[in-house]
Amino acid sequence: MDQLDDEKMVKVCDKLIEVFMVDKPRATDWRRLLAFSREWDNIRPRFFSRCQEKADAEEDPGMKHRLLRLGRKLKEVDDDVQRHNKLLEVISEAPADIGEIVTRRRKDFTREFFEHFHVVAESYHEDPAKQNALAALGNACLAAVQAYDSASESIEALNAAELKFQDIINSPSLDVACRKIDSLAEKKELDSALMLMLTKAWSSAKESNMMKDEVKDILYHLYMTARGNLQRLVPKEIRILKYLLTIEDPEEQNSALRDAFTPGDELEGKDMDALYTTPEKLFTWITSVLDAYNFSREGTLIREARDLMNPKVIQRLEELKKVLQNNFL
Repeated sequence: MDQLDDEKMVKVCDKLIEVFMVDKPRATDWRRLLAFSREWDNIRPRFFSRCQEKADAEEDPGMKHRLLRLGRKLKEVDDDVQRHNKLLEVISEAPADIGEIVTRRRKDFTREFFEHFHVVAESYHEDPAKQNALAALGNACLAAVQAYDSASESIEALNAAELKFQDIINSPSLDVACRKIDSLAEKKELDSALMLMLTKAWSSAKESNMMKDEVKDILYHLYMTARGNLQRLVPKEIRILKYLLTIEDPEEQNSALRDAFTPGDELEGKDMDALYTTPEKLFTWITSVLDAYNFSREGTLIREARDLMNPKVIQRLEELKKVLQNNFL
């Protein structure tokens, strides 16, 4: 670089230093400015040495400190931006391999990377085609990351369930195995993955001609113990609702509602429950189910209530809601 070019670059750097220190003093602003800049790659080598030169020549200790801090902090931001740009370059060159890239480099696909990606796409506001291509690439990356995370969580859940399952099966007695299932339920660790394994074990045993009846009985008992515990984890209002929806006759349904709103000793059995609630609580649950259905907000609804999300069931819930409003509220 000749002297004239260096003088011009010094002026550019001095102007940028002023911008970074006065007009845009926050690190979030720096990230945006670097992502938007098409000239930063040319400026970078001179900028940091210029920060040091100005700091060395500065007599005011406060300003010296600010200049040194700017150089240090901006270098950290620049390193992040360069790392994000390199990853962006990798996926831009091989968009068909995004899934494989995510699998290999998942830790690099951070929230900060996607924020940088968004800013880079935004910087092409004068080139809609380029901007749209980057937006599509960003969406593909996000989808690949979500798919990878979901698969990883599923694998982790299955591995954890397998350990629990083996611990139950290897118990010294049926009573001990059942107590382990009860304990898992109390700790909210009796999940769907473990329940699936117990169900499959019992189902396979039931259909097998090679397995002793004693083993079948044990697996059936374990399955029923887990099923009973899982059922008790469902909010009682949902269990009451499901029972009410099995009653076709309006008078019989009204009678069941009155029973449900009459306090007494609550009993939970394998085949029959005696549960009690209030009209207000039941009305709230019905409203929650209907809201989730009408506004597609299933995420707000606990998973145990999702089998109520059926158009025919929804119609009956609407009718039940009116009955509650007219007769009990």
